[in-house]
Amino acid sequence: MTSAPTNGERIAKVLARSGVASRREAERLIAEGRISVDGEVLTSPAVKVLGTEDIRFDGERIGAREEVRLWRYYKPVGLVTTHRDPQERPTVFGALPPELGRVLSVGRLDLTTEGLLLLTNDGGLSRTLELPSTGWKRRYRVRAYGRVSQKRLDSLAEGVEVEGVAYGPVIAKLDRQQGANSWITLSITEGKNREVRNIMRHLDLTVNRLIRTAYGPFQLGALREGATEEVPRKTLREQLGKKVAGELGI
Repeated sequence: MTSAPTNGERIAKVLARSGVASRREAERLIAEGRISVDGEVLTSPAVKVLGTEDIRFDGERIGAREEVRLWRYYKPVGLVTTHRDPQERPTVFGALPPELGRVLSVGRLDLTTEGLLLLTNDGGLSRTLELPSTGWKRRYRVRAYGRVSQKRLDSLAEGVEVEGVAYGPVIAKLDRQQGANSWITLSITEGKNREVRNIMRHLDLTVNRLIRTAYGPFQLGALREGATEEVPRKTLREQLGKKVAGELGI
């Protein structure tokens, strides 16, 4: 840009807070030439803007920042958590009701995992909820082929290393054996890629159904598959705490 302001906010941050993408994704969009400011295609995420400019994503003007919102969504099996899939598989964002507008996911669930996925229209909130420092547990119900004892599950409480990857403490409870399958409830705090499946495989179990039932204080509850439900702002403020909620403008 020929006359970029020296004050203001970095464009990636503005895009994130407008619900276009996370900051990391926004930097990728800029590198792909998909973001323009006052008619000029950006080449650097270091550009600062005041928010009064004509900012566009794929030619569509980005409006003023909306009120920060959060939704619970029951993600079905068979959807990928991405806006654009190179393999052209069905996506979470293509399945959402259009009235939600442009939203981001808080973390991801893989293709064959179902259950609670949090959605927000604000990149700052998404990033905050994903931070390991929140210490929020992700809880899952697992159905896995094979048998395991509660004693062996208890050994995961100190963490475990699987194929060179160290996983933090896992709290796991054997709910029941059903034929050749074990039903297990477990909680993790890190949420590394395919963490639950890898840990179960370490125990000689093969996951054949994986349902996320909670993300921190937010519960799947009685939400039906494919349904969304907004988290009340009062609840969101209470769970984030006054300081964090204030910083996010909630």
